[in-house]
Amino acid sequence: MNIKVWLAAFRLRTLPLAFSSIITGSAIAYYHFSFNGIVFGLALLTTLFLQVLSNLANDYGDSEHGADNDDRIGPDRAIQSGAISKGQMKIAMIVFSILALVSGIPLIIEGTKNINLKWFLFFLILGIGSIIAAIKYTAGKNPYGYKGLGDVFVFIFFGLVGVIGTFILQFQYINRYLLIESLFPAIAIGCFSAAVLNMNNMRDHLNDKNSGKITLAVRLGKKGSKVYHSLLIITGILSMYYFGYLSHFGTNDYLLLSIPNVLFIVHLVKTLKVTDEKNYDPELKKIALTTFLLSLILMTIMVKSF
Repeated sequence: MNIKVWLAAFRLRTLPLAFSSIITGSAIAYYHFSFNGIVFGLALLTTLFLQVLSNLANDYGDSEHGADNDDRIGPDRAIQSGAISKGQMKIAMIVFSILALVSGIPLIIEGTKNINLKWFLFFLILGIGSIIAAIKYTAGKNPYGYKGLGDVFVFIFFGLVGVIGTFILQFQYINRYLLIESLFPAIAIGCFSAAVLNMNNMRDHLNDKNSGKITLAVRLGKKGSKVYHSLLIITGILSMYYFGYLSHFGTNDYLLLSIPNVLFIVHLVKTLKVTDEKNYDPELKKIALTTFLLSLILMTIMVKSF
């Protein structure tokens, strides 16, 4: 077994974006005097397994449905290049599904031990749904990623579920006001995560269209995709500033928060000027890393204000 081949298939560079929701939800909980290191560690581990599972399933699914071919602009995939067989990829997907459950169930037990049993069942169903969503994005029959629904699922699972779910597991108390407050950073992380997917889909829209992968970028076209991308970035920025207002941020806090937001604006200006699809790729990486930076800065603000 070639470890380098598998590490490439895992696409570990996608992890900072996936971790952003966990860090953000934990930061809000810390600010409200409730941080559980076990929940934080298990949440990161479970997210790692789910993200790798999603990447493997994406490799398998796009190969299965013909979206991975010589016309694709992005980096070569493992099955496409022949480095990993479909059978091997299936086994890896099963392994990471099991690993996600092995870390996810203790996470739910620890995070719901002081609240109603119904929340344990709710998060268990949500966890199983996350595994199914990770696989069904491009793999199997009728993958939702081929129907333009990938953005919706990314917004829900990377944003709402990731941030608010982590906050509930950390806080272990259901407070309506705090849930509403946590909704705005969840919207922000969800929008930025959807923007990463949209950037990926804008890069590959011609090949996706020819392969029958009808993403939102294919539906909207070049101009429509850029308008949609602008709405995602602006909504994300405004949501974070409104969260700052609700959390009574000081001037220095807003200055810190403005660092990633300025980078988002610079990214958006460059994106709107792109004419060659190949130039979307470096911007894709920038927005993913800026989202991670945003989560770290939010954690810094929350800890400093504690």
